[in-house]
Amino acid sequence: MHHLYIIMTLLLTVYGQLVFKWQIDKAGPFPQGLHQIACYFLKLLIQPWIITCYLAALVASLLWIAALRHFELSYAYPYMSLTFGLVLLFSIILFQETASLPKIIGTILITIGVIIGSQG
Repeated sequence: MHHLYIIMTLLLTVYGQLVFKWQIDKAGPFPQGLHQIACYFLKLLIQPWIITCYLAALVASLLWIAALRHFELSYAYPYMSLTFGLVLLFSIILFQETASLPKIIGTILITIGVIIGSQG
């Protein structure tokens, strides 16, 4: 049961990143000029899907608190490195982003590095 806190934190984090990307892509090109930039951000901030990202971050934070009540940080945190791989995988599937060899190798190295680092 306690590992579910970590898993849900991870999934809600990935959800937030993917939905942010989806909504930012829908918002169009980044504007020029201070007023247009402010309007661009304001419109994004009140989008219902973006609001779900805030809620996901809030719930993820609460679940992370619960996870840290049951696990040492050095044990729990390496699981968060899985977000790199999941975001890479889903960005390729959902947004047709490029799956270059350096991206894949880099993501694997980050994940391995965090796991090895947490062992010592």
